[in-house]
Amino acid sequence: MSGQPAALPLLQMALRVEQDIFVIRQRGREVAAVVGLEHQDQVRIATALSEVARDLLRTTGGADVSFHVDTAADGRFHLRADLAPMSPLPDGRYEPQSGAVSRLVDTLSVSAVEGVTVVRMSRRVPANAPTPTLERLAEFRAELGRTAPASALDELTVQNGQLISALDEVRSQRDELAVLNEELAETNRGVLALYNQLTEELEETNRGVVALYAELDEKSAQLRAASESKSRFLANVSHELRAPVTAIIGLGRLLTDSASDPLTDEQGRQVDLIRSSAADLLNLVNELLDLAKAESGRIEPELAEVDLRPVFGQLRGTLRALATRPEVELVVEEPSGPAVLRTDEVLLGQVLRNLLHNGLKFTERGEVRLRASHHGDRWQFEVSDTGPGIAPELRDRIFEEFYQIPGATRVGGTGLGLPYARRLVTLLGGSLELTSTPGEGSTFTVSLPVGGA
Repeated sequence: MSGQPAALPLLQMALRVEQDIFVIRQRGREVAAVVGLEHQDQVRIATALSEVARDLLRTTGGADVSFHVDTAADGRFHLRADLAPMSPLPDGRYEPQSGAVSRLVDTLSVSAVEGVTVVRMSRRVPANAPTPTLERLAEFRAELGRTAPASALDELTVQNGQLISALDEVRSQRDELAVLNEELAETNRGVLALYNQLTEELEETNRGVVALYAELDEKSAQLRAASESKSRFLANVSHELRAPVTAIIGLGRLLTDSASDPLTDEQGRQVDLIRSSAADLLNLVNELLDLAKAESGRIEPELAEVDLRPVFGQLRGTLRALATRPEVELVVEEPSGPAVLRTDEVLLGQVLRNLLHNGLKFTERGEVRLRASHHGDRWQFEVSDTGPGIAPELRDRIFEEFYQIPGATRVGGTGLGLPYARRLVTLLGGSLELTSTPGEGSTFTVSLPVGGA
């Protein structure tokens, strides 16, 4: 098949009762497998199908489900699943109960097909998969027709196996972190104990899922516990690392001191490299500790009347040294007239400094500009740049911890600055939003109430 997609679906199913949700999940995974999706993508689309099916069964009484293979505008093949509700969707729209559903598939939308409203999702087929010709699609249909759905218990067993596999991957990643520094051996034993505790909690959740799959409140409580455990882990690691890293920086400074024995040029270069690496590590440790404090609620804003003009002047002075590219101009526009709001001056300075520093790192030419404006009962702070911009599908991900945008303009960093800035803005009772045009630049907008949080 090299042009239009085949009109005949690969498989059709009916969603009428709770049992059908397990069958749809299983068959969705089987369809993804025969089409050529990788294992992780099979699990993702199967999970998205089960979540959407559960929503439609609860709100519309069921749906008719069909699977297709399409050719997109970019020439890539996509596996598409259509769920046609038994009754009209409320307000003609669909919002998944779980916010993670849209991240499990490439597209999720409500469309009208021949006068029928359907919830449609799709996932790209890998480029190295066999081309789904008409003959190949006929083989797929025959293969799917020969298999019978498994029981709900069998499907739950498969889900548990997938969860265990994910946990094993987490364990492997944390073990790799332990190998990076032998000084973390004691902390790593604590991490292992914490991991075992999380594993026990997840296993308990799995046993509960077999008996009462619909009890999502218990899962939510355990996810909150996992988040708290992660915050404790970050705080413990950061605290244990600060002392030895600070000692390394101090020893490096002593070695290069004029009162010490002179070093050769090569020795001096190596000591400078050690000090630079230790400083980078200390910066990462401090960011981890700040993020852990924000997540655990240990940062309490100290509200006071703040005049923005001195704050902007200080930002201009401290950040001017970072604008090392002659092609990039740092512009800080001081507010005209009275510019006072009730907030925490230190936390506000950290947020604006973080956004300006981020813009200077990623902007190769043009300008990075800070301006403030008063709108009713709120102040808005805009940090704009003329950098590469951010694609629409990445604008939410940049606020995830440790995520950095891939590409040629990627520079050093930890991926913690923007998540930390958004948490601080939330503590101050405001919001942090992003608008961006790829190839033209980005604008981060901080909105804070005049009277404080």
